[in-house]
Amino acid sequence: MRKFSKRKQITRSTKVTYKQYKFASKLELYMYKALEREKIKVLYEGETYEVVKGFNFPASSYEKTKGKKILQDKGNKNILPIRYTPDFIDVKKPRRFIIECKGNPNEAFPIRWKLFKKHLVDTGQDPVLFMPRNQKDCEVVVDLLKKIL
Repeated sequence: MRKFSKRKQITRSTKVTYKQYKFASKLELYMYKALEREKIKVLYEGETYEVVKGFNFPASSYEKTKGKKILQDKGNKNILPIRYTPDFIDVKKPRRFIIECKGNPNEAFPIRWKLFKKHLVDTGQDPVLFMPRNQKDCEVVVDLLKKIL
């Protein structure tokens, strides 16, 4: 029976460099080239959104940490904000579309995606969101964008 480490990354995307960009996956590169072919201008990882503001947690919080076998008080600290950076965004403001390429999302991504959608609603933004999962989906996104723009 195989044992799996809790912190081991399940999927590994291949990092790719094209022009001045360092893409996190081949799917992102494929999407970029498809958009470029149709002369649809985008910014790659051009804006980071703060979907949940940071805050101070004043109470105690007893937690185990990596390498420690005992509970330690990790409370009474500032909690960092939750940020989200989509893969591709429209160059125009207000943003007309946002594209997030996700071949195999990890278990934390759906929560971050929902928080991002809530942030867009709360701030009165209404771009069209796309999440292609494979190359065929990328082509569908390009076709839809040609109709929208």
